[in-house]
Amino acid sequence: MNQLLPSLGELDRHAEAQPEFACWRAGYGPFKHALETQAAVFRLAHQLVQAGLQPDVASVYRLLQAIDRIGSAGLWLVVHMTYARRIRLDGAALTAEDFKPSPEGHTGGSLNMVPAYAGYLGLNALTGSTRAWMMGQGHCVAAIEALNLLTDNLHPEQAQVYGNGEAGINRLLEDFYGYAQGADGSPSAPLGSHVNAHTGGGIAEGGYLGFAELQYAHLPLAGETLVAFLSDGAAEEQRGSDWIPRWWRAEDCGVALPIMIANGRRIEQRTQLGTHEGLEGFRQHLSRCGFDPLTFDGRDPAAFVCTLWEMEQRLARRMEEKSRGLLRYPLPIPYGIAETEKGFGFYGAGSNAAHNLPLPGNPHVDDRSRELFNSHAAPLFVPWKELDAARDLLAQSRHGRTAERDNALALRRPAAPVMPPLNYRNQACSPMRAVDDFFVELTRANPLLRPRVGNPDELASNRLGGVLKALKHRVVDPESEFEAVDGKIITALNEEAVVSACLANQGGLNLVASYEAFCVKMLGAVRQSLIFSRQQKEVERPAGWLGWPIIATSHTWENGKNQQSHQDTTFCEALLGEMSDMVRVLFPADHNSALALLPSIYQARGALACLVMPKRERPAVFNQEQAEQLAQDGAIIVDEQSGSDPILLIANGSYQLTEMQRAAGRLSEAGVAYRLIYLQEPGRFRAPRDRWEIEALAADGTAERLFPEKMEMRVLLSHMRPEVARGHLWPLLPDVRRNSVLGYRNRGGTLDEAGMQFANRASWANVLAACARLLDVPRTSLLKPDEAAAVAGKGDPRVLR
Repeated sequence: MNQLLPSLGELDRHAEAQPEFACWRAGYGPFKHALETQAAVFRLAHQLVQAGLQPDVASVYRLLQAIDRIGSAGLWLVVHMTYARRIRLDGAALTAEDFKPSPEGHTGGSLNMVPAYAGYLGLNALTGSTRAWMMGQGHCVAAIEALNLLTDNLHPEQAQVYGNGEAGINRLLEDFYGYAQGADGSPSAPLGSHVNAHTGGGIAEGGYLGFAELQYAHLPLAGETLVAFLSDGAAEEQRGSDWIPRWWRAEDCGVALPIMIANGRRIEQRTQLGTHEGLEGFRQHLSRCGFDPLTFDGRDPAAFVCTLWEMEQRLARRMEEKSRGLLRYPLPIPYGIAETEKGFGFYGAGSNAAHNLPLPGNPHVDDRSRELFNSHAAPLFVPWKELDAARDLLAQSRHGRTAERDNALALRRPAAPVMPPLNYRNQACSPMRAVDDFFVELTRANPLLRPRVGNPDELASNRLGGVLKALKHRVVDPESEFEAVDGKIITALNEEAVVSACLANQGGLNLVASYEAFCVKMLGAVRQSLIFSRQQKEVERPAGWLGWPIIATSHTWENGKNQQSHQDTTFCEALLGEMSDMVRVLFPADHNSALALLPSIYQARGALACLVMPKRERPAVFNQEQAEQLAQDGAIIVDEQSGSDPILLIANGSYQLTEMQRAAGRLSEAGVAYRLIYLQEPGRFRAPRDRWEIEALAADGTAERLFPEKMEMRVLLSHMRPEVARGHLWPLLPDVRRNSVLGYRNRGGTLDEAGMQFANRASWANVLAACARLLDVPRTSLLKPDEAAAVAGKGDPRVLR
C-alpha cells in the first residue's frame, strides 16, 4: 500500500464504495472525524487487512463505529457519575430528585480520558492483542470505570454489584463518591476516586501526577506493550520523564507508548501547553530529548486508535533499523500528543470549572444547572439497543485473547528467584559488602529476571563496587569500564526517577541505594506503590512482584562531615508509619545481620524493605546463627548481667549498638544488672493496626521472652528521632516514668560521628545518665565527674570520646 495518506477525493470515492466507511465518517454524537483522522483510518484499515488481522476493511469500520458509540455512552455515563443518582435508559431528561445532593468528581479530565481509553480498547479489538495500560492522572478513573462497565471488563466483585443492567449502573452512580463504609471503617464500595485494586486492568493509582511519566518505560518486559496516558501538567513539570529515550532498550524493554492528554489546563489555570507556542515548544523539546512526537485529535477515539497503531509501527521500524546497524541508541521513541479541551463533550469545556464540577450550580436544587445538564447530556446518549450491538461487536473480539482487566502487567508474577549461597564473615567490614556480593550473585543465578539498580548518588561511595562492575551504568556513549549501552544501573540525580525505574521493574530484581537524607525524595513514589499493593492484598488479588530493598546508607550518624542537610532520619520513620506487612524497616548492625535478611526480602511478594545501614567498616557482632535468629525474630539478646532489678537496654541501629555496649560495660563495672537487646526490626513489636499487619509481628511469646514485663526500667537508644521511636514502640515502653528514649534530636552540622552523638544527647554517656535517673542514683555513680559535667553541658565533650 502507498504510505502516503489519501486525498479528499480518494476518501470520497472510498466512501461511495464502502458504506461502512461512509457511516463511520459521518461521525456520531460528539465525535466529529477530521479529514486527517479519516485518512489515517483509511490507511489503518488497509494495513490491518494486509497484516491478516482483519478479514476486510468493512470490519474495521464497523468496529470503529462501535467504538464511537461506546465512547459517547462513556461520556454520558461519566457526567452522570458526577451529578446523578440514577440514569434513564430511554434518554429522558432527569428531574431534581434524580441528582445527587452533593455532586463530586474530576469531571473534565475523566471526559478527556473517555476517547483515549475507548481508542485503547478499539486497537486491542482490531488487532486481537491485549496491551496493558496505565494512567498518570488517576483521578480520571471515572472514564475507566464507566467504559469497563459498558464493555464487561469488570473484576468479579464489581460485576456482581454493577454488572446487572440499570440497577447496577444506578448502584455505580450512588457509590461514586458515596463515602459508604464497612464495619471496620474501610470503604465498602468496590470503587474509588482514583484507580485502585478494583479497577479492571489497573496497575497504579496515579495519585501523584508525574510518577507514571517516570515509570512507564520500565514497566513492560520484552514482548509486552504498555499504553501510558499522561498529563500535560505533569509533563511540563516532571523533567525526569525527558530521559526515557536514554534508558529504553529493545533488548530488555517492552513497547512503551506514551500518550499525553493535552487539554491545556491544570486545576485552576492554563498550562503552558495550552497555547500554540507552548505546545510547539514542547514538541521541539521532546525531539531534542530523543522522542518522536505525533500530534493528533484528542477528541476522537479513532484518532487514538490510529496514533497508537502508528506509534507501534514506527518503533518496530526503528528496532529493525537498529538491528541492521542503521540506527544506534537512543532510538526516537514515539510520543503521542492528544490535543483536546478540558471537559470535551459537556458544558463548560475549556474552562477552569471543567476540572471538577463544570455546571454553575447543583442540578439537584438549581433549575438552570438541571436544564444545562439535560441539554448537554442528551447529545451523548446512545439508545440501549444500539449500544448493546456495539458492545456485542467488541465482545466478539475478545474471543481467543485476554481481557483488558487481565493484561500481562496487571497479573505480573515472575518466577521465584534462585537464592545464591550466603557467605558469612567473622571480621570487621562494611555491612554494604553483604548487599554488594549478594545482589551480584543473585542476578547471575537468575538471568531471566531483569535487574535494575536505582542510583542517585555514588555506588562506589556506598560500597557497591561489585554491583557497579557487574551491572554497569546504562548510558548512550560509554566512557569507562563501568558504563555500557545495556547497563542495568539507572543513574540520575533525581531520586524519584531512579526509584521509579525499580518500582516499575515488577518482572525482575531490584536494588536502590541512596544517602539516607536524600531517600526522603523517594517517599511519594514508594508510598504509592505500597498503597496499591496493600489494596490488592485486601481484595484477595495480591501483587506478585518480587520484594526488594531500598537501602538508606551514608546515613545520619556517619554523615556528620556534610552539614545538617545530610542528617535526616525521616525516611525510615515515615516508612515505619506504613503497614508493616508491606514494608519492613530494618537496621542491620553488621555484615552478617544484613546478609541474613536478604533472602527473605527477595522472596517476598508485593512488599518492600527499607534497610538503614552503615557503609563504613563495622565490627562483627553476630555470627551466622545469631544473624539468622535476628532476621527471624526482629530482635536478639546481645549481652546481660544477672542481678536484681535489671535495666533493659535496647539498641536500634549499628552505631547505637556500639554506644550501648560501651554503656553496658560501665554498668557491669558498677555492679548494675542489665540486659542488652538489639532491636533490628521495630515493626515486629508494634501494636497491629489491622488483621493483615498481625502477620508481620514477631511470633507469639517472642516479645515477652526478649522484653519481659518484669524488667520495668528500659532505655532505648534509637537511630530515629526519640518521639517517633517511642510512638511506634509503645508496647515495649508502656510506662514513661520507668523508661527513657534517646536518638536523633535534629541537632547536627559539620561534626564527626562522636560529635553527632554528643550533639543529640545520644552517646554512651547519655545512656548512663538515663540509667542513673531510672535507678534514682547520682550520675557520678556511673560516670566520672568530668564525664558527668560533659553530659550536663558544663564540661569538655572530648572526655567522652
